[in-house]
Amino acid sequence: MSAGSRLENANPVIFQRSRERLLTKTDEDEDVHDPIDDREIFDLIRSINDPEHPLSLEDLNVVEQVRVKVDDAESSVGVEFTPTIPHCSMATLIGLSIKVKLLRSLPDRFKIDVQITPGTHASEEAVNKQLADKERVAAALENSSLLEVVNQCLTSRSI
Repeated sequence: MSAGSRLENANPVIFQRSRERLLTKTDEDEDVHDPIDDREIFDLIRSINDPEHPLSLEDLNVVEQVRVKVDDAESSVGVEFTPTIPHCSMATLIGLSIKVKLLRSLPDRFKIDVQITPGTHASEEAVNKQLADKERVAAALENSSLLEVVNQCLTSRSI
């Protein structure tokens, strides 16, 4: 965000973070088949940085574990995200950041579907169409300025 611009949502509500997932011995055993589940996907995306605030998508309740659907056998992952305000201009960037994080983290066999939670954004249909279009996503990631912003959203912040 440029220094002179105003925040769209200057005072966002901050939510309590979920507990960290406790790992078991079988989670770390490479010889045990461990299907990917909704919590594993949520753990991948929960710490993505909001592009407008120094908070994570989980802190702002933009992503929730209940809005993650995984079918490991069918190799599909679906994530719904909820922008903090109905006219959020960052919605496409947030969705793109979630999609890129999953594309970089999951095996190629997975089909990844990222959408806005129904009824939570004024332009949800247009944003969902952009996020579902592989060519548009690929073209967006060829834009070095946009890729830099996405990478900033995916970079871990010091607490």
